[in-house]
Amino acid sequence: MKRILLCTTLLAFWAAPVLTQTMQELIDGKNTENVLTHSMGLDRKSYSPLKQINKANIKKLVPIWNASMMNDQGELAQPTVYNGIMYAINGKWTFAIDVETGRQIWRTPTEIESGITRAAFNRGGATIYNGKVFRVTIDNHVLAIDMKTGKQLWNQKFADSKDGFYATGGPIVANGVLISGVAGGESTTRGFLDGWDPDTGKKLWRTYTIPAPGEPGSETWPKNSDAWKYGGGPTWRSGSYDPELDLVYWGTGNAEPYDPRPREGLDSLFTNSVLALRPKTGEVVCYYQYTPNDVYDVDATDEQLLADIRVGGQPRKVMIQANKNGFLYVLDRTNCKLIAAHPVTRVNWATHIDMATGRPVLTDIYKRFAAGEEVEILPSRGTNAVPIAFNPNTGLVYASTWDIPRIQKLAPPKPQVFGAQSTGVDARQPDTKPSDVFGHFAAINPLTGEKKWDVPLADSCLPVD
Repeated sequence: MKRILLCTTLLAFWAAPVLTQTMQELIDGKNTENVLTHSMGLDRKSYSPLKQINKANIKKLVPIWNASMMNDQGELAQPTVYNGIMYAINGKWTFAIDVETGRQIWRTPTEIESGITRAAFNRGGATIYNGKVFRVTIDNHVLAIDMKTGKQLWNQKFADSKDGFYATGGPIVANGVLISGVAGGESTTRGFLDGWDPDTGKKLWRTYTIPAPGEPGSETWPKNSDAWKYGGGPTWRSGSYDPELDLVYWGTGNAEPYDPRPREGLDSLFTNSVLALRPKTGEVVCYYQYTPNDVYDVDATDEQLLADIRVGGQPRKVMIQANKNGFLYVLDRTNCKLIAAHPVTRVNWATHIDMATGRPVLTDIYKRFAAGEEVEILPSRGTNAVPIAFNPNTGLVYASTWDIPRIQKLAPPKPQVFGAQSTGVDARQPDTKPSDVFGHFAAINPLTGEKKWDVPLADSCLPVD
């Protein structure tokens, strides 16, 4: 069993307010002094009602303090804040930092299993609930740390690195259950989500994203084949939660390999999908597949943003995703049915999304690729691991889009080996210059696809008002 060792430089206990977060606190998010979850809410809107900092005074902001994160890789994980204490994680450490002064209250190092060669990093924020900080580590452990002391409370290993799995995303807490995912979609893995008792670390359930033979969805995998055992569908980002419907929404990743031949060109459920699950049991209530038979590596793991908007004059509970395939989707989150889908960047692999079937209408790119031709696929990523935001006052989605192609062809076939990289393609990006526009930061009407404004993104970009 791997351990998280409490650093010997642990600072003294501090006089702080109560450190226990209830489920209701995580749901409400009404206290703007706290940032309790990734994206500032389990609905993943990334929206703040605060107005003290604005366009007129933002240039006057100056640093007050800085604190080393003791990590040469740089930081990807959003910190969380509760009662004046910031909780921050990276691949090497978990920190508690005084927000007012930057004083380090405690730090707990991460001890990685021997033999792990993958660089350790984390994308998801520090998850806090009921006096504990929850996180995953690169070698497939989920653990709980005492918010007051930094002491490890429990630690569970959920997968083996030798099988191609690793973990970087932030868990979430929904209806009292800690839920975590797993990465490894470029390897011969079968994705899953796990539900945990946050107090004890007991595993409550596991839901696989690839059905076994005979299970619902198994008809979208080859018969008399083991393709489902290494079919992909990783869950490497974080989910969202609607407490009224008691549903967790979690995106799944690419089918494996990208080469469609081992999968016989079938839809390969439930890859590239959003799953709506019951947090207490892991039961899948409904799903929507964004990209059937994905050969483009345009997985659907980015956040499902939850909003209540008017559609056709009627109030609707929706979820919104800017998908890597280049389309912005609006789904009914009560039943996972498609409401709208529009491109947010250049797309050449599909002409549009058929509203009757919910499926993309393909161009000749797929047939040319499957025939062995090297093809240019747009986009390489419609967006990539950068959260979108939603302003409930304007109804607009704010997204960072990519406008870069992927050049790809089938690689020579090779045997599937568990734990080995097996995309089945040779891929590259075209040469670019610093002055090239790589994408746009845009404000988008999610129902019509109309862009209210966009700002080009390039190395040579100048500040704009």
